[in-house]
Amino acid sequence: MSVGHQAKRQEDEEESDAPPAPPDGGWGWMVVFGSFMIHIITDGVTYSFGVFYDEFLDYFEEGKAATAWILSILVGVTLCSGPISSSFVNKWGCRPVTIAGAIIASICMIISVFAQNVTTLYFTIGIGTGFGFGLIYLPAIVSVTTYFEKKRSLATGIAVCGSGFGTFIFAPIITRLLVEYGWRGAMLIIAGIVLECIVFGSLFRPLESEEEKNFKPLPKITLKSIEAKVDLHVSEHNLQQISTMNGNGQIHRPHSLGHFSMPRGTKLLEPSKNISNGKTYEASRLALSQPMLAQTDRPYQQRYGSQNLRKHGPLDKPDVFYQGSLMNIPAYRSRLDLKNKEEIAFLGRRHSSITYRRRHVDNNKPETTLCGCIPCSQETKDTLKEMLDFSLFHDWIFILFITSNFLTSIGFNIPYVYIVPKAKSMNLSAKEASMLLSIIGFANTIGRIVLGYFSDKAWVNRLMVYNWCLTLCGIATTFSAFCPSFYTLAIFASAFGFTIGAYVGLTSVILVDLLGLERLTNAFGLLLLFQGIASLIGPPMAGALYDATLSYDPGFYLSGITISLSGVILFFIPPIQRCVDRKQERNPTDI
Repeated sequence: MSVGHQAKRQEDEEESDAPPAPPDGGWGWMVVFGSFMIHIITDGVTYSFGVFYDEFLDYFEEGKAATAWILSILVGVTLCSGPISSSFVNKWGCRPVTIAGAIIASICMIISVFAQNVTTLYFTIGIGTGFGFGLIYLPAIVSVTTYFEKKRSLATGIAVCGSGFGTFIFAPIITRLLVEYGWRGAMLIIAGIVLECIVFGSLFRPLESEEEKNFKPLPKITLKSIEAKVDLHVSEHNLQQISTMNGNGQIHRPHSLGHFSMPRGTKLLEPSKNISNGKTYEASRLALSQPMLAQTDRPYQQRYGSQNLRKHGPLDKPDVFYQGSLMNIPAYRSRLDLKNKEEIAFLGRRHSSITYRRRHVDNNKPETTLCGCIPCSQETKDTLKEMLDFSLFHDWIFILFITSNFLTSIGFNIPYVYIVPKAKSMNLSAKEASMLLSIIGFANTIGRIVLGYFSDKAWVNRLMVYNWCLTLCGIATTFSAFCPSFYTLAIFASAFGFTIGAYVGLTSVILVDLLGLERLTNAFGLLLLFQGIASLIGPPMAGALYDATLSYDPGFYLSGITISLSGVILFFIPPIQRCVDRKQERNPTDI
C-alpha cells in the first residue's frame, strides 16, 4: 500500500470518527424545552411522592418502613437502570427510548390504581414505573449534550431546572388531586400526565451531519442470475494489473481493490464456456467472491476491508454526560482553536471538536448473551461493559468520590419522603405540609442556577464548592429536628433545596476535574449503580427508625449525618492528589 493511499485512508477514517457539529442553538432549543418538560414531570412526580406516601400510610395501614419501600424502589430502579438505558440509547437513539419509557411508566401507574396492598405497588410503581423513568431520565440529558458544546452549561442548566420546578408545582397539584379524587383517581391523572412525555420525547430529533442531510440514496442495482457469461467490462490492461502473479503463481489482490456483494444465486462463468483467456475467469471469480460495493442507507457507515466501522451512538462521545461548559476543559479549548484554524482553510467541513471513540464490529460474529442468558448485540454489551468497568476502583480518588456519593444518596431522599408526614405530626395542615416540598423545589432550582453559573468561572474551586454545600446541607438537615414551626421548617427547606443542588448539578463536572473526560462515561455508570443501591436503603432505614422510636427526628439525623459526612471526606482529595503527584514526579513510570 502506498504512503499516499495509507494517509488518505487514515484521513477518511478520522473524518468518519468526527461527529456532527453541535449547532449550539437552532432545534437544540426545542430539545432543551422537551428535556425541561420531562424533568418537570418525572422528577416532579418522584420528589413529590411524599404526598402520596402519607396517603398510603393511612389507606393501607402498613408501617413507615414498609411503605417507604415504594419510593425507594422507584428511585433505586430509575438510577440502576441507567446503564441499560445507555445501551438502548446507543443502539436506537434518544427519541424511541424516551417514548418507550413514557409508555411503560404510564401503563404501570395505571395498573397500580387497582392495587390492594403495598406489595403490589412495589412492582407496579417501584419496578415498572421506575424502569420507565430510567429509560426517560438518561436520554433527557444526552439529547441536550449532543446539541450543545459552547453553550452546554446554559442548555443543561435550563433543562435540569425542570426538576426543582416540577417539585414546586406537583406537590400542591397532587395534594389537590388527593382531596378531590382520592389516591386512585390522582394516580390515574398523574399517569396521563406522564404519558405526555411521549410528545416531549418526540422533540429529541437525532443530530445529523451535513453529509447525511444532503445524502440521496443511490438507485438499487439488480444483479440477475445468468447462465452463459458475466459481463464485467474489464479491459485487458486491467486484467494484467489484477492478475499480477506472485512467486507461488497465485493471484495477488491489490490492497486498493474494493469489494461488492452479489446474490447467492448468481452463477459463475466456467473456463470452458466461451472464455478464451483463463484470466477472465479468475477475475470474475475474484470479483464475485469479494463484495466491493456495500450500499448503505447512511453515508457514515463505511467499510474498510474486513473491518466495519459501525454507526456511532450518542454515548460513543466521551463528553456526553458532561453538563458543564466545555470551555472548562483545556483539551477542548486547544482542539477548538485548531478546529477554527482548519475551518478557515477548509470551509464546509464542520465537525464536533470531540471525536467518537473508535469501535469496530464484526458482522459475522453471532449474537452474544448478557450474564449467559439475556440475548443482546455486541455493541450493547460493549456499552454496558464500558459503563460498568470496575477497574476504576484502583483509583483512590474515585473510591473516595463514589463513597461520598453513596452516603449522599442515602440521605438525599429522606427529607423528600418524610417532611410532609413530619409537618402533619406537628399539627400543620396538608396545604402547609405540601408547601414545604414546593419550597424545596423552588430553592433547588435557584441553587442549580447559581451554583452552575459560578462553577463555570475559572477562579472558582468547584470541588470546594461541592464539599461545602454537602457539609452545610447535612448540618441543616440534622438541625431540622429542632424546628418547631412552619416558618423554621421553611428555612430548613430553603437551605436544603439550595445546597443539595450542588449534588445534582456539579457531579459530572467534578468527575471530569478529578478523573478526566475519557473516564467520565465509566465513572458516571458506576455512580448511577451505587446511587440506586443507596436510594433503595435510605428511606426504609428512616422509616424503621420511626417505627422503633415513634419520631421522625432520628430519620432526619440519619440524613444529616450521611450527607455532611459525604462532604467532609471529600476534603481529603486535594492532599491525596498532591501525594500522587509527588509520587509520579519521583517515579514517572509508576502510576
